[in-house]
Amino acid sequence: MLTVHHLQRSQSERIPWLCEELGIPYELKDYQRDPNTMLCPPELQALYESRASDLRRQGKLSIPVDADNYPDYLYYFHFANGYFLPALGRYRVVLAAGIPSDDANAKFARRGFEQSLQIVEDRVSKHTWLAGDEFTAADIMNIFCLTTWRLFFPFSLEKYSGILAYLKRIGEREGYRRAMEKGDPGFTPLLGAEKPEPFGKWGRFQGQEISENS
Repeated sequence: MLTVHHLQRSQSERIPWLCEELGIPYELKDYQRDPNTMLCPPELQALYESRASDLRRQGKLSIPVDADNYPDYLYYFHFANGYFLPALGRYRVVLAAGIPSDDANAKFARRGFEQSLQIVEDRVSKHTWLAGDEFTAADIMNIFCLTTWRLFFPFSLEKYSGILAYLKRIGEREGYRRAMEKGDPGFTPLLGAEKPEPFGKWGRFQGQEISENS
């Protein structure tokens, strides 16, 4: 049986969700962050991250390479870690460092932050799922950026009606609900518009420019 090592409140939530959607039996081992450092415990640090998100089962959750929407699937599958999450992280660092908003680096970071959200907003306002009409692994890859990641970089989704409707569809998926209940018991997924309370030490990043634009 597959063993999934999951750090709570982290992007590894994707893997239990993927297993639930694919019907893959798995043993889940949960780990909690150190409340002082926010890092994972030593026993988890000793492990290496894998590309387990590439799991397939009879083509489910992926799009055939000869399908018309395969380029869309491929783009959004890699969008999360290739652009979306780096853009969010870069802007958070700029704000935490107190870099003035008129600085070129701050402008670049803010543009990436806003652009990444707008790309998703435009897509899901016109399509049910990121790859089109079918739910795929591309959706699983990106939801962390719109939900749990906001514990570390709190921002509102109030301006993004398309994303909010998309997150409502996600919240209705049994696989997602089961995965979150198993991996992060007691944690309510951040599927609404409101800016969440920061998680642990990340509260020190509040009260800066992020409050103005989100």
